[in-house]
Amino acid sequence: MIKLNEAIVFPNERNDVLTVGELLIDMIPVDYGDDFESNTYNKYFGGSPSNIAINVKKLGANSLVASAVGKDSLGKYLVNQLYKESIDMACVQMVDNATSMVLVTKSKNSPVPIFYRDADYQLAYTPELEDALMNSKILHFSCWPISRLPVRKTVEKLIDVAKKNHKLICFDPNYHPMIWEKGEDGIAYIKSLISNIDNVKPSEDDAERLFGKDTHENQIKKFIQLGAKLVIMTLGKDGAIVSNGRETLTFDSLATEVVDTTGAGDAFWSGFYASIIKGDTIKKALNLGFAVSAYKLKFTGAVVDLPRLEELKRDCRMEEK
Repeated sequence: MIKLNEAIVFPNERNDVLTVGELLIDMIPVDYGDDFESNTYNKYFGGSPSNIAINVKKLGANSLVASAVGKDSLGKYLVNQLYKESIDMACVQMVDNATSMVLVTKSKNSPVPIFYRDADYQLAYTPELEDALMNSKILHFSCWPISRLPVRKTVEKLIDVAKKNHKLICFDPNYHPMIWEKGEDGIAYIKSLISNIDNVKPSEDDAERLFGKDTHENQIKKFIQLGAKLVIMTLGKDGAIVSNGRETLTFDSLATEVVDTTGAGDAFWSGFYASIIKGDTIKKALNLGFAVSAYKLKFTGAVVDLPRLEELKRDCRMEEK
């Protein structure tokens, strides 16, 4: 069991967080709206695992990203962005496919996406990727890489190796039917994975897509019953509910200004990971995750210039008394 008032003791590894999944272009309009009516779009570095890896690095921990991009100008742009952030490129594979892209609305609520996928699901299991996993403390992935072959097999292998070597396995169940092949039951597949997961962070929308309408408490119980060790259900402006099956905590949102919600969930993961790596309790790490998310919401784009974790702790007055 992951106890909320205790810290996780990690072995001494050279890397803290290995994120696996999409590295892509986010095209975000200048104007707010839910129908892509804007005629002007800006290009942003994107892809949830990649965003987390960069944010974790900014916050003062070590990170690696495993992903696949095309050998085109957009792929080179993404790789150059990772270089600028001093992210190790050993697990970024360049393939003969077009770099993936997402058009996403600029929103103060939940952004609406349109997906254009190709290179992102070509990530192969390689000796370099296995070495990265074996020398990391945390494995993180989302629904993107498990929604298509051949990368799904890569993630399944990573999960198997991570379990055998006692890595912390974390999953963002951000199910969206449009990223799955037609005729495939993505919901059933996601549910089949939960027993292998230590920490799962659904939004209330994610939970509803997976289980249908129900109370937040019942949704959390469903994840616990499937085998998750810790469930963090985010509720937007209403904060979050967190449970390990025996203990339950509620958290208020720390957001004071919302400019763009793109990447807010990634920012939470980043603060949470950086905090538990530093030896904070789960409860304190959750607070730090919400603080990082609140900071990101003040800016457009998924990746912003974050302060060091220690500075956020001071600003939020969250040092242990």
